[in-house]
Amino acid sequence: MRLVPLLCLTCTLTACGNSYQGFSNDIVTRHTHWDTPEPRSGDLTEKELEMATIAWKYFENNYQESTGLVNAVNNYPSVTWWDASSYLAGMVSALEFGIIKREEFDRRFTKFITTLNTLDLFMGELPNKAYNTQNAAKVDYANQPGEIGYSALDLGRLLIWLHIVKHRFPQYASAIDSAVLRWNFCNVVDKNGTMFGALLEPGKPVQYLQEGRLGYEEYAAKGFELWGFNTDQALMPEPYATINMYGYDIPYDTRDPRKLKAHSYVVTESYVLDGIELGWDVTSDKSAHDDDYSHEWIADFALQIYRVQERRYHETGIITARTEHQLAGAPYFVYDTIYTDGFAWNTISEAGEFLPQYAAVAIKGAMGMWVLWDTEYTDLLFEHVSNVYDRDKGFYEGIFENGTGLINTFTSNNNGILLEILLYKKQGKLLQYQDKTAPSLWDKALKNPFEYQSQCLPKQLASQ
Repeated sequence: MRLVPLLCLTCTLTACGNSYQGFSNDIVTRHTHWDTPEPRSGDLTEKELEMATIAWKYFENNYQESTGLVNAVNNYPSVTWWDASSYLAGMVSALEFGIIKREEFDRRFTKFITTLNTLDLFMGELPNKAYNTQNAAKVDYANQPGEIGYSALDLGRLLIWLHIVKHRFPQYASAIDSAVLRWNFCNVVDKNGTMFGALLEPGKPVQYLQEGRLGYEEYAAKGFELWGFNTDQALMPEPYATINMYGYDIPYDTRDPRKLKAHSYVVTESYVLDGIELGWDVTSDKSAHDDDYSHEWIADFALQIYRVQERRYHETGIITARTEHQLAGAPYFVYDTIYTDGFAWNTISEAGEFLPQYAAVAIKGAMGMWVLWDTEYTDLLFEHVSNVYDRDKGFYEGIFENGTGLINTFTSNNNGILLEILLYKKQGKLLQYQDKTAPSLWDKALKNPFEYQSQCLPKQLASQ
C-alpha cells in the first residue's frame, strides 16, 4: 500500500499573514460554544474504580525501592522523565481513589524526590534523558551507562507534575523546590521563550536544538511557565497550517523535518494532557475547574483532533484513537498519527519509516477522548478498551487497528495517564491551588540576587 498525500491545505497565520487572535475568535465561536460535548464528571463507577486498581498494578510491579523510580516499560529498569511524570500522576490518582493509603504515598514520594535531589545531572545542567531505575545512574536508551542529553519536553511535563504535587501536598514544596533549584536553565529556555533540548552523540560536542512541535511544544512550555519562565515563543501556535480532513481543519506544524531532524506529529496525547491537567487554561488562570477554557485555541485544536477521529470511524468503520505508543518488539515505539509528513493516518517510527501494520487504538488516547468529550462515539471507545488488561500487570498499550490483536506490552505512561484520566472525571482539572501562607523556597530564590546567579532562573533570564 502506498500513501497518497492529502493536498487540500487551508493556510493560516504564517502563510496567510493573519494574526491568530482574529482567527481564533471565529473558530471558538464556530466550534467551542455550541459544538463542544461536555466532559464526563462524577464519582467513579464500580467498573471505573476496578480499571484504576488494575492500572495501579503496573506501578506495584515495576517500583524500584532503591531509588523510588518506576520502570518505563514492564520489567525493563530504565525511565525517562515523561514516564516518571506519568508515575507521579498515577501515584496521586491512586491516593485520591483510596487504592493506596497516605503512608504508602508518603513513602513512595519521599524516595522519588530524594533521588531527584541527588542524581547526577547531564553536564551538571539538567536531568539526563534516561536513568537506570535500580541505581539512578545516567544511561542511554539501551540502558547502558552514559549521558545523552536532555529533553525539554520531558522536563516540561515533569515540571507540570512537580507543580501539581507541590500545590496538592504543600508539605513537600521545599523538597520539590530544592530539586529544581539544582538545575541550570541557561541552555533550555532562551530570552525569547524558545525551548531547547540537548543532544550528545559519541565523538561530537553537545548540540542544543530547538525542541517541540505543535501540541507538545505548548504543553511542555506551560510546565516551564508555571515556574516563572518566559516561554512566549514556544507558546505561539505559529508556524502552522491546517489540512481539511473529513470536513475538519486539522492543525499541523509546518516546520520541515528534513531540515530540523524532528517530525511534526498530529496525535491525541498532548491535547488530552493539556485538558485533564491544565483544563486547557493559560497558566495565569488559577481558577478551579470549569468549561471556560482560557487557552482558547488549544481547546479548539483539541476539539478538531477529537472530531476528525470520530468522523473517520463513521466514514470507514475503523475505531480510531491515535497517539504514540510502545510496541513489544522492534522498532519498540511508533508515532501513530492523524497527520504527519504530508500524509493522513500515517504511522511512522522515530526515523520516519512507514509502518501501517502498527496503527492501533491507544488506550490512553481512547480514554482521554472518553473523559473529555461525552458522546456516543466515546462510549464506543470505552467499551472497546475498558477490558484490555491483564489483572496482574495493568492495561495493555492498545489494540491494533488491523485486527491482529493487542499490543503485548505494559508501560508507565499508559497506565499512569489512564489513572489521571479517571481522576479528572472525579475532580476536574488536576492542577489545583491552595491559599499560600508563606513564600516558598523557589519564591525566595527568585528574589535573592546573590544565590543561583549562574543558573538563569526566571528573573535572571528576563534581565538578559
